[in-house]
Amino acid sequence: MKLTLYQYAFGYLLCSAFARGLVNTTSHGWRPLFWFAAGPPVILIIWRLFLPETMAYQEQQSLRKAASLQGEENARTSVSKTFLEEGKIAIRRHWLLLSYLVLLMAGFNFMSHGSQDLYPTMLENQYNFSENKTTVTMVVLNLGAMLGGTVVGYCSQIVGRRFTIMCCCVVGGALMYPYTFVSDNGVMAAAFFEQFCVQGAWGVVPIHLMELSPGAFRTFVVGTSYQLGNLVSSASSTIEARLGENFPLPPKGKVKRYEYGVVICIFMGCVYAYLLVLTFLGPEHLRRQFDVEHDSDARALAASRKVENVIDEKRLRPSSSHVDEENRSADKKETVGSQKE
Repeated sequence: MKLTLYQYAFGYLLCSAFARGLVNTTSHGWRPLFWFAAGPPVILIIWRLFLPETMAYQEQQSLRKAASLQGEENARTSVSKTFLEEGKIAIRRHWLLLSYLVLLMAGFNFMSHGSQDLYPTMLENQYNFSENKTTVTMVVLNLGAMLGGTVVGYCSQIVGRRFTIMCCCVVGGALMYPYTFVSDNGVMAAAFFEQFCVQGAWGVVPIHLMELSPGAFRTFVVGTSYQLGNLVSSASSTIEARLGENFPLPPKGKVKRYEYGVVICIFMGCVYAYLLVLTFLGPEHLRRQFDVEHDSDARALAASRKVENVIDEKRLRPSSSHVDEENRSADKKETVGSQKE
C-alpha cells in the first residue's frame, strides 16, 4: 500500500523533470512529454502479466464457487448472480460507511490537488521563479512526498490510522504560511515538509480504506470511493483560480498576476479542518484481517446460499406423505398378488 503512494510521488517527480526537458524545447511543444509517457505503461502491463493474483482474491473466488449453485446451466450465471447478491449485502449493511468513504476521499483529493495544482503557477507568476528554479522546487517537493508516504504510512501501523492522519493535518496546516508566503530559496524546505505531511496522510489511505471496506466488495469500494472523491475534487483548481481573481497583483506586461499564495493558504486551511473533523468522527479497524475467514459479509452470503440450496433440495425431494402413499400402494399390490396365488 505504501508503495502505491511512493509511485505516485515518484511519477510526479519524473513528470516535473521531463516536462522541463521535453516541453517547449522542440517544435512539437508539449507533445513529446505525452509520447515519452506512453512507454512506461506498456512495461508495467507486461510486468503485471507475470504476477499472480493475491491470496485474498483467490480465497474470495473459491468462496464464490463454493457458494454458487451446482450444474452447467447455473454455472454460466453464478458469477453475475453472486456478484449481485454480494452488492445487496454490502449496500444493505454498509451504505453509511460507503457514503463516508466517498466524503473522505473527496477531502483527501482536495488536499493533494489544492496544495499542488497551482503551486508551480504561484512560483512563476507571483514570485517570479525561473523555469529551472520551479522545476528544482517541484523535485524537492516530491522527494518530501515520497519520504512522507513511506515513513508516515509505516508509523500508522503503530499509532493508528486516524491519529496519524489528524497529526498530518495539524502539522500541514501549521506549515501553510511558509509554504505559500516564502518567496526565496527557503520555500524549498517548506515545500518538502508540507508535502511530507500531505502525502504522509495519503500514505495511510490505501490500507485505511482496505480495512474499512466490506470484504466481498473491498476492491470495488476502494476504487469507486477514490474515483468519486476525485470527481468531487476535480473543481479544486477552478475554485482556486476564481478565488485568485479577488486578490490581483500588478500585471507583468500582458500577463495577469494574482496572489495564489493567499488563495492556496485559505483553501487548504478549510480542507485541513474538514479532514480533521471527518477523520475524528470516522471509524477505524486497525490491523484488520483480509482473509475470508474474518469476512462477515462472505459468511452472510454463504449462509444465504446454503439456505437456498437446502430449499432447492427439499423441493426436488419427494414429500414424506407422498412417499408413504407410494409405499402403501406398493404393499397393497403385493398383498393382492399373494391372495390370487
